[in-house]
Amino acid sequence: MNWSAALPTFFITLREGVEAALVVGIVFACLQQAQQQKLQRWVYLGVLIGILASFVFGLLIHVGLQGLQTSKQLYAPVFKQLFEVGLGVIAIAMLSWMLIWMTRQARFLKAEIEGSVKSALGGTDSAGWAIFSLIFIAVFREGLETALFIVAKFQEGLTPVLGAMGGLAIAVIIGMLLFKWSIRINLSRFFQVMGVLLLLIVSGLVISVLRHVDAAAIAFSQINPEVLGICGQGNTSCLLGPQVWDFSTILPDRQFPGILLKTLFGYTQKLYLVQAIGYLLFWITVGGLYFRSLSQPTQLKPAAKSS
Repeated sequence: MNWSAALPTFFITLREGVEAALVVGIVFACLQQAQQQKLQRWVYLGVLIGILASFVFGLLIHVGLQGLQTSKQLYAPVFKQLFEVGLGVIAIAMLSWMLIWMTRQARFLKAEIEGSVKSALGGTDSAGWAIFSLIFIAVFREGLETALFIVAKFQEGLTPVLGAMGGLAIAVIIGMLLFKWSIRINLSRFFQVMGVLLLLIVSGLVISVLRHVDAAAIAFSQINPEVLGICGQGNTSCLLGPQVWDFSTILPDRQFPGILLKTLFGYTQKLYLVQAIGYLLFWITVGGLYFRSLSQPTQLKPAAKSS
């Protein structure tokens, strides 16, 4: 089993899980301070439904992908590659946006959640549903991003799912350390380190998406050779331009350590010009926005337990 394939989903689920755990923990603390422990069941329900909804969403996408893979339709190979391109683009966009947004909004996170809980408690009869909605949206949002990434990486087998489960388990433990046992953790440093790892992982997804775009063009050319007859011949690609390097004999990406570099940093044994440009553009744009957002002060402290 390729355990290195579990690392990206482990890190992503760990980061997204801790983010959701912060929301859940702050809501719990607010309810305790307001002596509204009876509403805590709505928090548990929101967490449970949010996780189930994320799982169902990911399962439906996977079923659709498997349907395209086993389809006998003439253009099914093309549509399969384009489907994976779409998943990858959405995963890149969502993970990048949430990474930058969370970094910029972290200093307001506690105050915003406390304000939402106070508004919910003021609604009397609707307080339970308001708490449920707040938790469900937080958990489902993080789960949706993880599900999209897992499905986009599903060609590597079931191992990414195991990595996601491991990351979720560690995130739950961190949440309990913060809010149940009041153990101090430098969350700002945690999110900074995880943010850099997430950028490395998502930048690798950029290379993978461009590879699927090229694979779709090659599959189309095999069906219609008169349109794109030169696709995939020799060391050329169809849409990715000339080859930048070929390390398949020196550092293959299906063997250690190449497979680890591929998993964490987007390394590929064969790199083409458009992939290299896309990789650099991602770091210039998304990476630049992220590192600029780190200069803003953050306050990611959990709410203090009431005595």
